[in-house]
Amino acid sequence: MDILPAHEPSPEEEKIARDTLERYSGSKVEDFQPYVLLTNFPRYAAYFAESRGVEVIEGSMFKVAHSPKDKVTILDFKIGSPAAALVIDLIAHLPIKASLLLGMCGGLRRHYQVGEYFVPIASIRAEGTSDFYFPPEVPAMANFLIQKKVTDVLDRDGIGYHIGITWTTNKRFWEFNKPFKAHLDLTRPQSIEMECATLFTASYYYKFPLGALLLISDLPLSRDGIKTKESSESVFSRYTTDHVEKGVAIMKAIEDAIKEHPKGIYRGPRKRFKNDNP
Repeated sequence: MDILPAHEPSPEEEKIARDTLERYSGSKVEDFQPYVLLTNFPRYAAYFAESRGVEVIEGSMFKVAHSPKDKVTILDFKIGSPAAALVIDLIAHLPIKASLLLGMCGGLRRHYQVGEYFVPIASIRAEGTSDFYFPPEVPAMANFLIQKKVTDVLDRDGIGYHIGITWTTNKRFWEFNKPFKAHLDLTRPQSIEMECATLFTASYYYKFPLGALLLISDLPLSRDGIKTKESSESVFSRYTTDHVEKGVAIMKAIEDAIKEHPKGIYRGPRKRFKNDNP
């Protein structure tokens, strides 16, 4: 697979990226806020919009909602590593200051419980898409300072969480594949999902600060732990509000940190959003 060469985006590339984002999101790029919550769940976007009195906008692929008051946009990019790569390829060309994935994962430790948070520091690149950005020896790492703010907010609110490595797969229905499960045991990741490695690698390529806060939605290696229609509905009904609000609180903490221009978060001077204070 050919790896993208390091380059500064051309005006044409930026124009196509913005045009594509507008088509896929149904929203003008000027409406995107400086902080973006990425998610796989339309219910998260719906809650965010309803709780803030704004509308959900749907394009040909994404659903988005913008809250100028919070300076936050939420974007549902659907599921899987190709969609994760695409959304970074598009939003990295906007003057967005930081982004956070609000996703779900399967917990791979017996002592984990559904509803607990998992903070990934890195991901095993088993999904294939990230190979387009870097050779395989480059690790998929979350932005450290964003993850630090994630844990700061959780600690402040007295919320327990797990930290570790997640396995990013491109195979959703893996739970009945015994060789695959044996390989998980050999490599010892603490969680499994379908987007983190791609998001971390693509954002590193673009120098785009991005982290993740994952909710443990199932325990697929445990007896009766595989996610079902009923258990999925229970997770959404119990945890959507807290997960989204934690994401907004983390964006606020990152905004406060950026005011100090900490190395590792601040992207440098860029064209500002119209509602962004100097």
